[in-house]
Amino acid sequence: MNLVIGMHHASVVVEDLSRARGFYEGILGFSPSTDRPALSFDGVWYDIGASQIHLLCVPNPEAGLIRPSHVGRDRHLALTVTNLDELRERLDRARIAYTQSRSGRNALFCRDPDDNGLEFIAVTV
Repeated sequence: MNLVIGMHHASVVVEDLSRARGFYEGILGFSPSTDRPALSFDGVWYDIGASQIHLLCVPNPEAGLIRPSHVGRDRHLALTVTNLDELRERLDRARIAYTQSRSGRNALFCRDPDDNGLEFIAVTV
């Protein structure tokens, strides 16, 4: 019997919430969830299917850490998308660098403004 049956949320540390929201809402098209309670720090939650992404505006415990140039070789969130070409266009317009998956999958990798790694995998629905 599987004890773990799903992923509830993933948390991402950000230093500038306004800048992070510009990326997650303005480029990726996320909408803030109304479920976030009042906490002792700023942040925002996003519903992504049955899961959530939580932006935590707290001091970065890894400030100054050197990250691999290819996000696929670093810790990252992997998200599914229905239109990878549209995402590429949005990233290009915002001048956000990305790399193609090196595994041969139809996927790309980028970093958010706080250097958090993201993978976007194309799926059909």
